[in-house]
Amino acid sequence: MSKKLTQRDICGILGIDTKTLYNWRKNKPELYRIVMLGFKFDELLKAHEEIYTELLKIAEENREFRLK
Repeated sequence: MSKKLTQRDICGILGIDTKTLYNWRKNKPELYRIVMLGFKFDELLKAHEEIYTELLKIAEENREFRLK
């Protein structure tokens, strides 16, 4: 699984300064929460895609062992 994004990484992706993100967290908590949920969603989606791909690989490898 990939490493967790840092606050600096998130700012780079959003094209904002780290102070802006800090100010959102402090002064606009709902905006900060929505932004963080978006990143969490992407992280979870990627993890599930990796699991799904691994399951497909296992299913293909075990195709000959399936009952007919």
